[in-house]
Amino acid sequence: MTFPQSLLFVFGLGYSALQLSGRLRPAGWKVAGTVRTAAKAAYLKALGIDASVWTGEGPVDVPAGAHWLITLPPGRQGCPAALAAGRQAGNARSVTYLSTTGVYGDLKGGWAFEWSPVAPSSPRAAARVLAETQWRDASQGRARLVRLPGIYGPGRSPFDRLRDGTAQCVIKPGQVFSRVHVDDIASGLGALVQRPEATGVFHLCDDLSAPPQDVTTFAAQLLGMAPPPEIAFGHAQLSDMAASFYAECKRVANARAKAALGWRPAYPTYREGLRAILTAQSTASS
Repeated sequence: MTFPQSLLFVFGLGYSALQLSGRLRPAGWKVAGTVRTAAKAAYLKALGIDASVWTGEGPVDVPAGAHWLITLPPGRQGCPAALAAGRQAGNARSVTYLSTTGVYGDLKGGWAFEWSPVAPSSPRAAARVLAETQWRDASQGRARLVRLPGIYGPGRSPFDRLRDGTAQCVIKPGQVFSRVHVDDIASGLGALVQRPEATGVFHLCDDLSAPPQDVTTFAAQLLGMAPPPEIAFGHAQLSDMAASFYAECKRVANARAKAALGWRPAYPTYREGLRAILTAQSTASS
């Protein structure tokens, strides 16, 4: 993939944004943005990324003509970056906000399309909807709202939980989740920055919504381990965050991203994604 030389400014240089940076910088792009600690800023500057510390309060000076990517979670007042820098959004080449498919609420296994109405069922999801509205308004309707399901990839996969003994096979009949490999997020965002005229909602996700226990069991098979014992949802010890995921069940469609951006997930199911992670880990350790 080739890109015209340009500048990407990221509010929140985290997991997905750094994967995108790894695609853009070899093609001549400059990447800058914010982090929360001086240690991370120094680390990223050593890699050639112009990172600066911003705690979420106070002004942010963003170069004119940059492509904006916002990955920050919202607070009660919405997106901190929109509150601090929304007035500058008119100077952006494009504005892309990473949201979540949690804004659709519980669809009882039904499909979430890009045109589906939002129906947040938790304060966290309602804050996402508020943040989306703030970016739509700040960008005068030009914002691209990328709604993501569960993200996995190197360092954030069932392999890690299986190895440290924290993996669970929680059984809730009919429960399915959509997910996306971090590489596919990066390729989708790369396609978006090539099309600054594209606006509206996009889903970056794989092609197979699947029960979470199937993913854990498959990962265990790849490691040559026995999967964790099955636990009924009502008896599982889950964090509040994990329990909130199980409170919603939906399948997420990615047709618009495919049609409008020419994007295709390199890992159309969790099987390809997990195999690729394990192969990379094996290669790195050999």
